[in-house]
Amino acid sequence: MPVSGALERYWVKPGAKVDFGNYDSGEKALFLGDKEECDSQFDDLQDQLQQLQKVLYAQNKHRILVVMQAMDTGGKDGCIKHVFSRIDPQGIHVRSFKKPTEEELAHDFLWRVHAKVPSTGQMVIFNRSHYEDIIAVRVKKIYPDEVWKRRQRHVVEFERMLAEEGTTIVKIFLHISKDEQKKRLESRLQNPAKHWKFNPDDLADRARWSEFMAAYEDVIAKTSTEHSPWYVVPADRKWYRNLCVARIMLDTLKKLNMEIPAIDWDPKKVRIED
Repeated sequence: MPVSGALERYWVKPGAKVDFGNYDSGEKALFLGDKEECDSQFDDLQDQLQQLQKVLYAQNKHRILVVMQAMDTGGKDGCIKHVFSRIDPQGIHVRSFKKPTEEELAHDFLWRVHAKVPSTGQMVIFNRSHYEDIIAVRVKKIYPDEVWKRRQRHVVEFERMLAEEGTTIVKIFLHISKDEQKKRLESRLQNPAKHWKFNPDDLADRARWSEFMAAYEDVIAKTSTEHSPWYVVPADRKWYRNLCVARIMLDTLKKLNMEIPAIDWDPKKVRIED
């Protein structure tokens, strides 16, 4: 059966409390078949995304910002690779945010982020984002609590400004279980080709799993707004994760009612000389 209603099912309503205990990271509620049965539908979703992105680029009116967050091994890279693989590289950019440089630390925490938001006609995906400057700071106690609380307020206003200036924002949290993370970490250890993806520091974060979950629950609840919604997507099943994210993106783009720009000349009157 096809996926439908992904926008509604996984949307975090503004003001709603978020409790990951109420989210099944392994569910596949919107598709009652298996991985093999979903391939044809996912293929169709990719084609539709490709076509809508062409209209986005041609119309040169809207800006699309996709924020992708997850715990380590949550699948951000794989999800981006699969869902957006058919989109013209001219119209999409993936931006990552690592540990701030000295120059970045000399500015406010949103300085480096603002420089990478999409321009008109473009789609930008943040593979990790400004939310790291709230979550990591809070859990690891890098700064006093008033810092991340202040940043949380600033992010809401920053995203409101982007939205009011014409940016459509979609924020996706890829929700995996602690058991699934263990399997994925062990897979990296057992496969020499994946050793480069394993970072021993990830184990320190894993030891604080409950703290990270509490921080994400809080920040998602307080920053999911009408103009900048969060979606909590089950991510234990990679194929279902991809299917849901593709559907969320497709439904979001369709709501923009985009059209290929009209031309003010008659193609029939154009003659191309030999």
